[in-house]
Amino acid sequence: MRRIDGYPLWVGNARDARDMKRVLDAGIEAVVDLAMLQPPAVPIRELVYLRFPLVDGEGNPPWLLSVAVRTVGELLRYGVPTLVACDAGMSRSLAVAAGALCGISPPTPPGEFLRRLAAAGPADVHPALWDDVKRGVGPANEPWYRPRD
Repeated sequence: MRRIDGYPLWVGNARDARDMKRVLDAGIEAVVDLAMLQPPAVPIRELVYLRFPLVDGEGNPPWLLSVAVRTVGELLRYGVPTLVACDAGMSRSLAVAAGALCGISPPTPPGEFLRRLAAAGPADVHPALWDDVKRGVGPANEPWYRPRD
């Protein structure tokens, strides 16, 4: 689990999302679980736990990817210390977090956020997933980021 400087954001893997002691010790208040192949975590009552089972690649329903990205963005906008986790912590968590940061920050190319997140630790973002995040739109055809990349 790694903290992203400048934001109340951590990215991690499925094991991190299930280690309640470590999550609480870090001050995390919300866990966004993207790990489709893992069973849901069993959070404690005080913790917000959101699960969006995403595929690491193409084939995610656009609404599910959009809701995941927008939810992480809203948590960050409100300053909620948030962990975004996927199976290995190297693809979905980074892609969704980068998309969310694009939606809450001054206009910045999505690739710049992904580079920042990848610099903090191991990264292996699936190209098809990243393409979906970059072009994703919500129900009102509004991008969750400002497309500049």
